[in-house]
Amino acid sequence: MNIIEAAFFLCFISSSNVHFAGATKQTAGNITPSENPFTPKASLIRYWNKRINGGSPPPSFFLSKASPLTTVDSTRFASLASRHALDTRLSDFCTAAKLFCFPELAAHSVTEKHGDDVGFSVYSDKNFTNYGSDRLAGADTFKNYSGGDNIGVDSFRRYSRDSAGHDDGFTNYAGEVNVADQSFTTYATGSTGGSGDFTNYHTNANQPNGRFNSYSDEANGRSQSFMTYSENANSGAQTFTSYSKNGNGAPNGFSGYGSGSNVVKSGFSGYGETANGANDTFTSYGGDGNLPVNDFKKYGEGGNGAVYGFKSYRDQSNIGADSFSSYAKDSHNEKVNFVNYGKSFNLGSDDFTGYGQGNDGGNVSFKTYGQGPSFKAYTKDGVVFARYFNNASSSGKKVNKWTEPGKFFRESMLKEGTLMQMPDIKDKMPKRTFLPRTIVSKLSFSSSKTGEVRRIFGAGENSSMAGIISSAISECERPPSYGETKRCVGSAEDMIDFATSVLGHGVVVRTTENVVGSKKKIVIGKVKGINGGDLTRAVSCHQSLYPYLLYYCHSVPKVRVYEADLLDPESSEKINHGIAICHIDTSAWSASHGAFVALGSGPGRIEVCHWIFENDMTWTTVD
Repeated sequence: MNIIEAAFFLCFISSSNVHFAGATKQTAGNITPSENPFTPKASLIRYWNKRINGGSPPPSFFLSKASPLTTVDSTRFASLASRHALDTRLSDFCTAAKLFCFPELAAHSVTEKHGDDVGFSVYSDKNFTNYGSDRLAGADTFKNYSGGDNIGVDSFRRYSRDSAGHDDGFTNYAGEVNVADQSFTTYATGSTGGSGDFTNYHTNANQPNGRFNSYSDEANGRSQSFMTYSENANSGAQTFTSYSKNGNGAPNGFSGYGSGSNVVKSGFSGYGETANGANDTFTSYGGDGNLPVNDFKKYGEGGNGAVYGFKSYRDQSNIGADSFSSYAKDSHNEKVNFVNYGKSFNLGSDDFTGYGQGNDGGNVSFKTYGQGPSFKAYTKDGVVFARYFNNASSSGKKVNKWTEPGKFFRESMLKEGTLMQMPDIKDKMPKRTFLPRTIVSKLSFSSSKTGEVRRIFGAGENSSMAGIISSAISECERPPSYGETKRCVGSAEDMIDFATSVLGHGVVVRTTENVVGSKKKIVIGKVKGINGGDLTRAVSCHQSLYPYLLYYCHSVPKVRVYEADLLDPESSEKINHGIAICHIDTSAWSASHGAFVALGSGPGRIEVCHWIFENDMTWTTVD
């Protein structure tokens, strides 16, 4: 213990009314005689007992989110935070505080050259630099790479550069992973022949993020294929910058890319720019997706004799948005074909700017094209539109799989004996804990200081972590909706303060007991309306993805909160105890809200109920 820590410890003892003998009195609050009363957990219990009326101890699910830091570590890291020096001990801080941080790849570099074919199986968190450069023929395979990891972070730099006839295969890469971050920089640049195949890449991943920079630039005759890439993925983003730029005869195929994904963004910048004889196909790209967003900038610009095909692109997706800027502009003999493009069942947004402008000798065709496009400054010659649909939802399809059964329901369903579908209530976030208030109060948290936040957590500019940080801060700084009171909290004490500021000090916090019955049919057992089932005000807190445990807490008036036993339909045995909240006033909700897609009707016309998911919680006044 250094001088600062010792001084803090002595000062704390001399100024505090808490003493070891008193620990026995706190047993109901989960401080036992054998526990150190100066830990963040013990401090939280004291704070709860001071701020919450009624004498009930904090529930175990709430207490489990307290920081696991020791007294000494808590003091040490608070001191570093006050001196803006936490980044100097980031690895220690992340480990001790159980935070969500990306691993340091510098310590896991693979830089050696291999003369033989190499197969990587059950491999993860590696930095490949200059790997496979100048290889002649042969093949390297990555199977089950980073699969099932909580955090998969991999970097490929100058991989297969200037190789000839060298094949790379990625199979089941980063599948089922929670928060994936893969970076391919100058991959296969200047290579001749060979192929790169990505199969089942980021499948079923949560928050997948992939970056391809200068991928296959100036390559000659090298083919790339992406099959079932980001399929059924949740959120995340994929960016292709300067992909196949100046390439010669390099075919690229995207099949099943982003199919069934939820809010995945794809960005193609300078893709195929000034390429010669390129042949790219996008098949079932973004199909059945929810809010897919795709951005193509300078795609195929200045190319010669290239052929691009989009088949079943964003077909049957929910809304979605595509932007094509300077696509095939100033190209020579380029052909672009859109078949079954954008037939989303809810109105999407398409923007074509400078599309095919200056194109010499090529043609663009749209067959069975969906609704709602915007064409600005596109070529007037050589563009053919066939079977254009102004309203792609005319097929009669009203909902798709993104209105998950059971996610929203009517209040009348909360009756004993009702058989209903339970949505997926499992927590998909990385495991994290709160920070002690003594630390989190010293950390920057604002859009004006994102650079400082990125520095603290080692997030490079344009990295996945930088995006995660910016997204969370942006959502927290968003103005409240009508009638909403909101606050983002990074410590348990801050959450207590917000809840009591809205509801008073006589409060109870609840969550659904477990995840049994998730995604299955359940039967409603005994139901109890909180506060007699009357209209009340509640504070609900939902997790945000961030390095430490961060909750978006908000209060809206005119809700009813229920707790209900959930029963197994076959045995009628109790398997769970659920907490549900019903929003009675939905007049300020968007007409495109998923609840109205699932239940029909519109804002202000019906009430909407949902369950409190794992690790989310709701606060109400004591009955």
